[in-house]
Amino acid sequence: MSKWTWDSNWPAPAKLNLFLHVVGRRADGYHLLQTVFRFIDRADQLRFTPRPDDRIVLATPIPGVPAEDDLTVRAARLLQQATGCRQGATLHLDKQLPMGGGLGGGSSDAATVLLALNHLWQTKLSRPQLQQIGLQLGADVPVFIHGRNTFAEGIGEAFTDVELPAASYLVLHPPVHVPTAAIFGAAELCRDTPAMPPGDWRPGLGHNDLEAVACCKFPAVAAHLDWLKERAPGAMMTGSGACVFADFPTKNEALAVLSALPAGMHGWVAAGLDEHPLIKI
Repeated sequence: MSKWTWDSNWPAPAKLNLFLHVVGRRADGYHLLQTVFRFIDRADQLRFTPRPDDRIVLATPIPGVPAEDDLTVRAARLLQQATGCRQGATLHLDKQLPMGGGLGGGSSDAATVLLALNHLWQTKLSRPQLQQIGLQLGADVPVFIHGRNTFAEGIGEAFTDVELPAASYLVLHPPVHVPTAAIFGAAELCRDTPAMPPGDWRPGLGHNDLEAVACCKFPAVAAHLDWLKERAPGAMMTGSGACVFADFPTKNEALAVLSALPAGMHGWVAAGLDEHPLIKI
């Protein structure tokens, strides 16, 4: 019997982009990317309660986000539509990951909903089928369903899995919400970084093309990144921001830098994961 049941707490882990290059743009406006996604052991948590009807109810709405727009609700309803399932669920979300932080929290939540309810409702879709549903919700959703640290291409949906060394990450969270659209829509964004073959990538190779735009538009991001780079020259921003991070060989080294964080700056240390905690669902 699976350990994952209606009574379980279902994790929705954060991701870091170990590099992020914009290598082009499609005719429909979508940007073509190359990146490596790594999961880390900091996560939102979800619980699910079966219902006697077919409704999807979010018991813990996020202030300012209508239920109809919440990715978790949309994910559950898309699964119902794709499978003809007439079961319902109440969703309980314990939100630990910051919104607008570049950690993929909303996408990870949506992926965990699809993985969990596909299991709990016994709708029996394959991971590739769930990834197709997830892509309707956002470009980052499929990687969380895929469940492995991976070199991603296209709009983020073509995967070449990678083995990554153990690492502890110090993540700093500037007190700003960075809208992804504002970064990708900036005229000054570099969109022509040469593409690389996935097999050529190694840890420490590459940069984040979105970083310069985010630092210019959001000085708090620049301040946090500058502070971290003084102590870890390889530090960079994840996703479209706001969070910045650096990797350290040991947890103690990461904690030592965290302990020197100035008043007014916030951060935490998390270990890199070898795979998504729901990889065996």
